[in-house]
Amino acid sequence: MLRIIDARTGEPVEAAPARRGLTRVEVHAPGSDLTDLRVLLVADLLVRALELGGTPVWALLTGGRRRAELRADATALGIRPFEDSPDVSAGLGEAQVVHVAADGGAAPDGVRIAVAPVETTGPATSVGASVGSDLPLSESAMRESVTSGPPAGEPAESADSDPSSGRSVGPGPLGGVEPTVLRLALFTRHHNAPVRLGADVLREAEATLVRWRGAVARWARRPSRPVPDDVRGRLRDAWDDDLDVPRVLDVLRDVENEPDLPDGARFETYAYADRLLGLELTRDLGAPS
Repeated sequence: MLRIIDARTGEPVEAAPARRGLTRVEVHAPGSDLTDLRVLLVADLLVRALELGGTPVWALLTGGRRRAELRADATALGIRPFEDSPDVSAGLGEAQVVHVAADGGAAPDGVRIAVAPVETTGPATSVGASVGSDLPLSESAMRESVTSGPPAGEPAESADSDPSSGRSVGPGPLGGVEPTVLRLALFTRHHNAPVRLGADVLREAEATLVRWRGAVARWARRPSRPVPDDVRGRLRDAWDDDLDVPRVLDVLRDVENEPDLPDGARFETYAYADRLLGLELTRDLGAPS
């Protein structure tokens, strides 16, 4: 049973208290910076975890100033669409309502998940706001040494300017940062703890994704085996415990390095976990070795 920590009381609460009862997930993200994006990502995880447990979900996004920018970045990050929030005062007879908002942000009374902020290094240059200029702009760029300034020969004002916010916005969704790399980097800390993004964090996330996707592609060539019951139980225990995604990642690392586990079982484990994580771990299936 999925339990979340209610930020108002500090006590665990069942996210789906009635069997097959509808849970409404309402996201409160008034801006379009990385913390707002992390709020949406945590809500996406909650929706995925509930659906994996067979709970129907109604997912809503409340109004905000820069909703178009937030939705564009959310789509790039693999976050499934949330409906625009209508007047839901009457509700649809849902058994539970869970509000997801930034720590200290506004939200109605009720069960609430508080999402800690995203901290960044360097001056703001991309991802709608405050990604440090030392962040790589693509997977290939992550393999090179990263500098804190613009490439030689390019003007310092190479990014588009957003005069209404005073922010410098990089080109394209997420400022050009590879989406699944950013998604994994944001998973490295529990949602109730701040996550600090810098070039080293993103390089480590990129290296992990490259390694795991290559391993999954190799394991897929072996006979399939079911996910071991104990491994499935550890995965479910992790995400059912207040969406503890860092623990899910630890289980995957253990599976990767367990010498006696058949490769077919490793493949099925990673494919199963990716239904929650959304990291495209099976993306390289069929690619040349």
